[in-house]
Amino acid sequence: MSKNLTIVFSASEVVPFAKTGGLADVAGALPKALSVLGHRVIVVMPRYYTIDRASLEKLPAPLGVPMGNLGEFWAGVYRSTLPHSEVEIYFIDYEAYFGRGELYGEGDEAYGDNDKRFVFFSKAVLQLCKMLHVTPDIVHANDWHTAILPLLLKSRFVHDFASTASVLTIHNLQHQGYCEKEILDVMEVGQEHFNPYELEQFGRVNLLKGGIATADAVTTVSKKYAHEIQTPAFGFGLERHIQAHSHKLFGILNGVDYEEWNPATDRYIEAPYDVGKMKGKYLCKKALQTHFGLPLNEEVPLIGFVGRFAEQKGIGLIASVIERLLEHKIQIVMLGTGETWAERFFSEVAQRRENFALHVGYSNALAHQIEAGSDMFLMPSLFEPCGLNQIYSLRYGTLPIVRATGGLDDTIVNCDTQKGTGNGFKFYDATPEALYHTVIWAGDVYAHHKKVFKKMQRTAMKEKFSWREAAKAYEKVYHFALEQKHGREQ
Repeated sequence: MSKNLTIVFSASEVVPFAKTGGLADVAGALPKALSVLGHRVIVVMPRYYTIDRASLEKLPAPLGVPMGNLGEFWAGVYRSTLPHSEVEIYFIDYEAYFGRGELYGEGDEAYGDNDKRFVFFSKAVLQLCKMLHVTPDIVHANDWHTAILPLLLKSRFVHDFASTASVLTIHNLQHQGYCEKEILDVMEVGQEHFNPYELEQFGRVNLLKGGIATADAVTTVSKKYAHEIQTPAFGFGLERHIQAHSHKLFGILNGVDYEEWNPATDRYIEAPYDVGKMKGKYLCKKALQTHFGLPLNEEVPLIGFVGRFAEQKGIGLIASVIERLLEHKIQIVMLGTGETWAERFFSEVAQRRENFALHVGYSNALAHQIEAGSDMFLMPSLFEPCGLNQIYSLRYGTLPIVRATGGLDDTIVNCDTQKGTGNGFKFYDATPEALYHTVIWAGDVYAHHKKVFKKMQRTAMKEKFSWREAAKAYEKVYHFALEQKHGREQ
């Protein structure tokens, strides 16, 4: 296990350059943790036009990317480093595909050429390796956007990367990269891979399915999710395919960047605090109530929500019970954006209710302030591969209210008022009633079991989910992938 590896980490989004979800957090943190362990990590992402070129270094030579029957495309390449590290990050610059307002689509519509955009990007990753004269030990692909990389390594680029193994991480199985069969001519992987065991599904190409089949190892972002995606409830039609490849499937819980998410040093919040000095948290609550124009009342539990307004995040469950919840002595603040109906619905509620406030959009500073100022944090996800906000919440002494699924179930221990144990509140059924009664229960513990609540806060704040431990687990997977690849070749 001592061999230092060269790892090329490809992702469609990376913090702090571009983010829509947890993938970006992982891509911004895991490479740094792997670097600390002694590995050379090169991160590659698209240069979306929301990313300012002024802070980047442009490489002098253009990058040629073969696109099959579409011809060869020429891209620019920029270089920088991940913040607070020496990890190199390269940006693939191609205006026709990435010079747009958003990453994947606008409004509720995905871009119609997303398949070509990310086939192009995946090929560009390997072309960049050739330009840099880097032959990686591992190419680490993430989600459907780069799931073609394992297959490219075994077909179109097999002679260039004969010794390179591949790892594919599934951050969210719901999105699989469906596209028409014509994309095969752009991919240049050979028609023989269009079969039910690799790329084909219902007569179309499924990029993620092909990646799962051809990767030397596959990971998900929690142990529970690794089991869940092998069931019809969470497999989104790929459960049997994943079962067939379960011998190379690993669940590794995401870590957290505690340099950014730490109430003792957080520059965004009203006052610092920590497990032994909690006064600052009360000041943060007062500041949050003031910001949102809520009544200043320390005795009323304040519940925060930060996330996408999407069905996956349980936004429909929240909408079903919000009016009933607000009849109680409770305050709720929400920060997020997403489905149009949800933005309109919650905006209308906010206009009528003095104990409910909403910010449509995303603000990193406000996300930190909600974590610090809330007493509890709401995550009623229908499914949650890992989840990071519940882990941030633990560090801030903001007890999570979650549905027991995926990484939420792995990280949250249910409250037991008799024993005074737990670090949050869990419910199991994805129903409005289960959510409603769990929120009321959490509010009751806050109001009438203050010693238990404070003890749970201390327990939560002492929890540690470090990227170092996650990186060590990935290190083992990388060596497994190399053994898989070279074992087959012998």
